[in-house]
Formats: sequence, C-alpha cells, structure tokens
Amino acid sequence: MKHSFSLFLLLLSVLAGCSGQNKEKQVNAHASDSKMQIGLVFDVGGRGDKSFNDSAYNGLEIAKAKHGVNFIYIEPQGEGADREAALRQMAVDPDIGLIIGVGMLFSEDITAIASEFPDKKFVCIDYIPQPKVVIPPNLQGIVFEEKKGSFLAGALAGLVTKTKTVGFIGGMESSVIKKFESGFIEGVHSINPDVRVISGYIGMTGSAFADPAKGRELALGQYGRGADIIYQAAGASGLGVIEAARESKALVICTDRDQEPEAPGFVLTSMLKSLDKALLKTVKSVLDGTFRGGGVSVFGLDGRYTDYVFNEKNASLIGTKNHDAVEELRNKILAGKILVDTPGTAR
Repeated sequence: MKHSFSLFLLLLSVLAGCSGQNKEKQVNAHASDSKMQIGLVFDVGGRGDKSFNDSAYNGLEIAKAKHGVNFIYIEPQGEGADREAALRQMAVDPDIGLIIGVGMLFSEDITAIASEFPDKKFVCIDYIPQPKVVIPPNLQGIVFEEKKGSFLAGALAGLVTKTKTVGFIGGMESSVIKKFESGFIEGVHSINPDVRVISGYIGMTGSAFADPAKGRELALGQYGRGADIIYQAAGASGLGVIEAARESKALVICTDRDQEPEAPGFVLTSMLKSLDKALLKTVKSVLDGTFRGGGVSVFGLDGRYTDYVFNEKNASLIGTKNHDAVEELRNKILAGKILVDTPGTAR
C-alpha cells in the first residue's frame, strides 16, 4: 500500500545558480558563494513533538540563519512505514545535496538508499549499524551518549527523591531506549541502592513515540505506586507523562530538549541530546568540505552535546549541593573514573 505523506517546503533563501553542474561538489568548493538544500525526514511523532524531532528541526533553522541553507521536510504518516519512500523522494530531487533521517528506525533504509545515490550525502540520527553491512562513504551516523546522560539523570533522581521510589517510561522498547533505562537505573543506584525503580514501556513499534494518552496512563500508575519522579524517554508520548506529573503534583525528568515550558515547576531537569548542535556542526562540515561518512560520530558529554539542564528555572528544584554532586559524577565519567558503558553496575 502506498502511504501518503505531507511535504512542506520552506523557502528560506534563493538557491545560487547551479545549472549543469554537480551542486554538492560546488557547495564544498565554494561554500561562501553557494547555498545547499537539505532534506529532513522526521521520525514518528513528527514536528511538534517538543522533543526529538523538534530539536532536529531547530538545528536546521539555526543552520539556515547562520549559513543560508534551504531545507524541506517530510513527516511520515502513522507508524512511519513510508520512511523508505520519503528518503527516496528526497534522494531523487536534484536540488537536495544532504538528506537527514531522524531516528534509529531509519538505519536500514538509509544505508541501502545511500549506496544507491553515492553523489548525495546522508545523515542518520541514532544510527544503528547493520550486521556485516559496510556503512557507505556518503553516510554519517550520529549517536549520543544517552546512557551516560541518563546515568546523571538517575543520580539526580536518587538525590532528590523523598519517597525512595522513582519511575522510568520509555516509548518503543528498543536497544536505544534500553540505554536510557539502564543508565538511569545505574545512576539512581549509584546514589542509593535501596531506591526502587519502576519501569514501563508504551509499546513495541514506532507508534509508541506518538501516544501521549498511553504515556499519561502509565505515568499516573507509577505516581500512584509511590514514585515522586519519573524519567521519560518517549518522544511525543512523553507529553502525556508531563501532563501526569502536573496532575499528580510530582516531578518529571524529560529528554532530548528542555521541556520545562511544558510544566513549569514540575520538570526537575531534561537530559539533553543536542540534535540541533550536532546537525549544525554536520551542516557546516558539508559546506566546508570536511564531511566524513563511512562511520558513526559520537556526540557525548564532552562538549555537552549530551547534557542535562540546570538553570535559573529549575535551580530551586535541584539545589546547589545536588548540582555539585552531579557535576562531580560527570567529571568522573569524563575522566574514566566511572564506567557507564560497560555491562552491569557503573563503578
């Protein structure tokens, strides 16, 4: 069945004349004189999830302001079964030089399509390499250190909880979201092994990232069982968790971008995966000719691409002493004194 999807064209600037030439090569050679067009394909939840997808969109908005690039975007419908068609639509467009897939579920399709279109550049966020498949030289995977960031979120929850019970709610039960869960649990227990962690997932398919009602239902259940803080890694479904926190007058830890505006006074912090910063850096690499495909780039704690929010809006919820304690843990992770990525409990 052919799925339909909406194509939104954002005319951000006028493309420099490129008729009869390889536009991608011209951009690399004449970055100051030429403009690049980018194709962005959203994950399930789409624009407006106030989380993962919106962070990617914001990165291209910044790239547009800083570098004058143009971009178009496509929102997959339903559970995103039209990802391949959306990527292919971008790839056959002669004006598009860089194509970005937002989310791990693009990994297999984007690897195959990048091989078919060697003259285009491709980027996949949360890329999962395929077994025994070589990453094409025109494809760059981007990953974040979500397990380390989640460890810090867990440590903060362990410091702040009063009921000694906290919760975790993931969107789609998958290898990437499991990193959020395991890092969070390790962080909580690094502070207090006796704190109970209640875990739950919204579903097993991509639609689990777009079900706020289910997120709210799970969260109300966890708050009802004594959790006073819930860490959500659920895309647009996380908006339901935030709503439940407000209803329960409890705390929530959010993900991907700062979601404090969704429930002021109830968002303890947000674990940041700065897609905006990562994509801005990637776009610049394409423009200046330093783009490196054929592998996976890690955007982690170093450089604060993976981070957590501490500012004037949540400082009173966290407290200076607790913030200092979490920063000490962060520095120890960076120094290799705490190992989070190894199996088992961090040490």
